Amino acid sequence: MLDQPARARDNGRMPRARLANGIELEYDAFGDPTNPPLVLIMGLGAQMILWEEDFCAELAAAGFHVVRFDNRDVGLSTQLDALGTPNVFEAMQAAFAGKPVRAPYRLEDMADDTAALMDVLGIARAHVVGASMGGMIAQTLAIRYPDRLLSMTSIMSTTGDVTLPPATPEAMRVLLAPPPPDREGNVAQALEAWKVIGSPKFPPDEEHMRALFERAFDRGYHPAGVARQMAAIMASGDRTAALRSVRVPSLVIHGDADPLVRVEGGRATAAAIPEAKLVIVEGMGHDLPPGVWREIIDAVGELAARARARAA
Repeated sequence: MLDQPARARDNGRMPRARLANGIELEYDAFGDPTNPPLVLIMGLGAQMILWEEDFCAELAAAGFHVVRFDNRDVGLSTQLDALGTPNVFEAMQAAFAGKPVRAPYRLEDMADDTAALMDVLGIARAHVVGASMGGMIAQTLAIRYPDRLLSMTSIMSTTGDVTLPPATPEAMRVLLAPPPPDREGNVAQALEAWKVIGSPKFPPDEEHMRALFERAFDRGYHPAGVARQMAAIMASGDRTAALRSVRVPSLVIHGDADPLVRVEGGRATAAAIPEAKLVIVEGMGHDLPPGVWREIIDAVGELAARARARAA
């Protein structure tokens, strides 16, 4: 079953996995199915195509069988509109005040989705790499499913501790800006946001990013799902104490120029997980530009080698 995505991509379609909980996740895969599996988890409101194909191909060339997928409520995976649309501002206010946050689901449910996808694909154990909210989900997997993970990498993410330095005002403004419903306006807003949160040392190719945002809009524009994902983050609380129990070989990667999830979030994550390695990337913001791919891929490869050596 693991070679199915490669065939599906050839005719322009990607496969979909139906999970035991009724959620359907759109997914894709790269590389030799006999290689160690590596599952990529994307962030808030972001579709799997932000794990760019060339990046996935480079990971595959490094010896992994790479799986990427759309989280619930984004892209072509199941949309949960029947659960309602939460008030994001109220959720944030409650979280920062230390009060319980009501949400249609939590990060634990999204971690369960990932484990269930692995079940469907016949993956007993995998290296897991998550970016931003995906890093939070990867951390939650390491807490809830340690026996399913070969290693865990958390990129530009945090522990959920609301006392850590917040996003800059400019980054918070673009995060919370209402998205225009039309394609042209939506893409223009996404490009402006990227200029605020992206990597100052690795400026994006604007035409490339425009094409990527256009594809994302055409593939699955769904702002209500983003609100539910945001509420899930707020409702899931601080993982610091739970992360102290993690024994999965772990890597934390963060840019020192990230204005959205500040570098302190990465430092706190690495400090909470015993023996986690911390890699700070100079000039990297809250994105994954090609200029940082090699450093990330090499670090993930080194972590996988460390995990193999520890298991031997």
